[in-house]
Amino acid sequence: MSSYKAKDIQLLEGLEPVRKRPAMYIGSTSLQGLHHLIWEILDNSVDEALNGHCNHIEIEINNKKNEITVKDNGRGIPVDQFRKTKKSAMEVLFTTLHSGGKFQEGSYKVSGGLHGVGMAVVCALTDSMKATSRRDGFEWIQEFSRGKAKGKLKKGKACRKKGTEISFKPDPQIFPKIEYNIKWILERAESKAFLNKGLKIVVKEDKKTHTFQYPEGIMDFIRKITSGKSVLGEEPFYIEKEDKKLRMETVFLWTSHTETIMHSYANAIKTIDGGTHENGFRNGITKALKAYIDRRKLLPKGIASITSDDVKEGLVAIVNVYLQGDVEFQGQTKGRLNSDITSQVESVVKHSLEHYLHDHQSVGDLIANRVILAAQARIASRQAKELVHRKTHISHRLNLPGKLSDCASTDREESELFICEGDSAGGSSKQARDRKTQAILPIRGKILNVETATQDKILANAEIKNITSALGTGIEPQFDYDQLRYGKIILMTDADVDGAHICSLLLTFFYRFMPRLIEQGHLYIAQPPLYRIDAGKKLFYAADDKEKNRIIENLNGAKYEVGRFKGLGEMPSGDLRSTTMDKGNRTLIRVTIVDPIHADKTFDRLMGKEAQHRFKFIKEKAPFFKELDV
Repeated sequence: MSSYKAKDIQLLEGLEPVRKRPAMYIGSTSLQGLHHLIWEILDNSVDEALNGHCNHIEIEINNKKNEITVKDNGRGIPVDQFRKTKKSAMEVLFTTLHSGGKFQEGSYKVSGGLHGVGMAVVCALTDSMKATSRRDGFEWIQEFSRGKAKGKLKKGKACRKKGTEISFKPDPQIFPKIEYNIKWILERAESKAFLNKGLKIVVKEDKKTHTFQYPEGIMDFIRKITSGKSVLGEEPFYIEKEDKKLRMETVFLWTSHTETIMHSYANAIKTIDGGTHENGFRNGITKALKAYIDRRKLLPKGIASITSDDVKEGLVAIVNVYLQGDVEFQGQTKGRLNSDITSQVESVVKHSLEHYLHDHQSVGDLIANRVILAAQARIASRQAKELVHRKTHISHRLNLPGKLSDCASTDREESELFICEGDSAGGSSKQARDRKTQAILPIRGKILNVETATQDKILANAEIKNITSALGTGIEPQFDYDQLRYGKIILMTDADVDGAHICSLLLTFFYRFMPRLIEQGHLYIAQPPLYRIDAGKKLFYAADDKEKNRIIENLNGAKYEVGRFKGLGEMPSGDLRSTTMDKGNRTLIRVTIVDPIHADKTFDRLMGKEAQHRFKFIKEKAPFFKELDV
């Protein structure tokens, strides 16, 4: 038996825990985690704006140096000596976890950074960082690297301006890929400007300047979201309420579409997983509409009551709350608000909306009828599901498509469906698969582009019928999640341009007609290699030219042979199994929807009927490509 004594226990000091387990603090070391460094520094500047000390923030992206700079015209970071230590307050803030001015009442009335770890975490995960504080008539400068100060605080030139400037380079030892996504940064900057009326945020990148400033705040935001959509009523509903502990503003409306778009924020932090403020908002609008419909006696026979699902159909809403004192988020990445404010938000929304509906009954009746229509559709859908449930499991399996090579298991959680391109690829996949848990469905080339096709044409398409039949769910609006037969649906296409196009067509289909599969994390993209490199007894695989060249460079002149796979159908089953289908070795990309608005516009732009959108996209992106595989 191995010994386990005090000497086996490791004590991590300073910011070593952050470098040892970065995902605990920033979610991951992927591109999302990389950008989280920017969000942490940006949020500190936004906190200054929230508390009335700043009205201008600038973000500069230097792609050549992999450097980010964030500056504001706030109060500047304190530089005086920190209590009983010989260190400046600036050094303590950047090198010590759980330090900051947001624990003490009075320094910040409202703040998104309450854990006191943001600036220190960024400092720990950067190769180099330079912090400049402009206050007390001078510039004060200190440099850091990997969580430690490189020197003492230096007093610089005299300066009348106030503010903070932070420049940093992420550490390549922590982040395997350092590449900034300008769209993510612009979207984050724009949302912060929307949430703070009048705040100007400027983003500079490669001599391009983007400026965001919105005098009407979230009213401007919802107008942008619903641009081009058919909405109910002339103006969105706007509610604002403030007391000693909570300030809340929300704006919402209903459209003729079935999708729900909800953006929620707490102290200017986007809460992507919702929380108590979202729960209170949903409860409030549901109770207000129930009360209005009951009082006006609008509910038709056959509907016992409306539900929250009926109310949220077609709803577009922005909920923005500011809390003073202790704010409880779930985790450092602050994806969910846990502070106990559900009843407060519910009460404000219910009374405000109910009062408005009764004072504006023409608009009230219009929305009530919209909700009742959703309730009728829900009941009709449930009745249709009950008919489907009467079919036995055996009869369902008899209706499976002929090309499907099903797996033996009937356990959804362990079963996987590989959708591959062509009979040849299907043959190789069948030889490479684990018959117990992996099913193979070959499709014939490029499926129908559902973004431009009519509903009748989509329903009549043989490949779409085969996919739908194999999954067992049907498609929207009759999609039935409970009938799903596989826990993972894996798109496995060739690692070339045609394969990417087929994958795009399949993604469009799933996004438009089976979105819940994406929301619940069932849809994946396989990553088959493009090259095989044989170097003596060593064997390597490369997904693209860049990876191939890197592998060859690392061989240090050793002899090698490079083979390019023409497609999955030409790949030996052993290679396909070990690189793409073996659960222990493969790499899968899970398909997620980070921003529904952006996703919707992207599919419309790249796959829709308007060719000029694609032409504009190609013109914008062409300068970034030296070679184009056509």
